[in-house]
Amino acid sequence: MLLTRGNPKILKGQKQGFLTSILHLAPADLSGYQTCPKATAGCKAACLNTAGRGGIFKKGESTNVIQQARIRKTRRFFEHREQFMQELALEIQSTIKYAEKKGLVPVFRLNGTSDIAWEKIRIGAYRNIMEAFPNVQFYDYTKVVGRTVPSNYHLTFSAADGNDADVVKAIEQNYNVAVVFADKALPNQYEGRPVFNGDESDLRFLDPAQVVVGLYAKGKAKKDRTGFVKHVINIVDFSRLSAA
Repeated sequence: MLLTRGNPKILKGQKQGFLTSILHLAPADLSGYQTCPKATAGCKAACLNTAGRGGIFKKGESTNVIQQARIRKTRRFFEHREQFMQELALEIQSTIKYAEKKGLVPVFRLNGTSDIAWEKIRIGAYRNIMEAFPNVQFYDYTKVVGRTVPSNYHLTFSAADGNDADVVKAIEQNYNVAVVFADKALPNQYEGRPVFNGDESDLRFLDPAQVVVGLYAKGKAKKDRTGFVKHVINIVDFSRLSAA
């Protein structure tokens, strides 16, 4: 199986009538192939790749079956692209039928732990998987600003350590921007935009427009010292950067 569902945050979406399925590939260059072109030191350290069962290692071991499976999937994507995409399409079709039986709306995140430009990946006669399933909602986070995507592919830009200039561009291009904060008590505003609690569900395509999606630092992110996690007292004024 390429797609998974079971993340506690994802399960919250079922209460809103949505069934989210996620593709988890090996992040950054862990597989020998680069899946996160804008990866930073902070996001690598705090990556959700090691959340849940993905972070359970036996004593003395640096990998586990979850990590190995993600590496295998990633290598298949790069080395056997056509076969991989056909299998992905079949799983999407199967998930759509399953969701309909459950009375839920199927939605898909293909970059659960990666940042691949899926809008550029062909499948058969279609320019991308979104074109193959035009009535299905896809969504992801990205650190690559300025992407041109199909109308059924929603992107939220991710702020990180060292990408302040890209955050400025993302704001100018009307992306919602996800920011990880150190405290559960999120600020009301961040850089002139209202902060929306992104931990209530993972359904980013339902978020109001032109907001900062506030996320509370979890797991390894709590120990971040790179600037990936934002402390309210250290907020950068992106409007000044833009003016400069």
